[in-house]
Amino acid sequence: MSTPDPLRFVTAADAVVEPSPWGPHDWLSRAGLTAAERLMLVRVTMPPGRGHAFHRHPAMEEIIYVVSGRAEQWVDRESRLLGPGEVAHIPADVVHGTYNAGDGDLVFLAILSPAVFDGPALVDVSGDAPWNSLRTPAAR
Repeated sequence: MSTPDPLRFVTAADAVVEPSPWGPHDWLSRAGLTAAERLMLVRVTMPPGRGHAFHRHPAMEEIIYVVSGRAEQWVDRESRLLGPGEVAHIPADVVHGTYNAGDGDLVFLAILSPAVFDGPALVDVSGDAPWNSLRTPAAR
């Protein structure tokens, strides 16, 4: 059985949808879907009260672009509220977290680079100090 050629144009039907605890991920570009070696693109729809707790990507930098809703975005120990059209840049291996700060869905695009790398894509540090104490229990 042969592997299909990577796509150059990705339709909504082509997106690879993966569930996650913080909301569904619609992968629009990643290894196996497109031939991109330096870029990945995922659209995340995060329901109210959810968050992608503190983590890092050892080999990848990331840009988060808010499409709709409000994000409480952490980059290292600094946080900002981001709204539609606003961006956060996360350098490779820097701890960060994204939390829905609104009453409706938060929709954002995450652009990660590179798409092809060695090692883990993500390391969860949410249970480690100081990350486990940066947000109040009511905000979690």
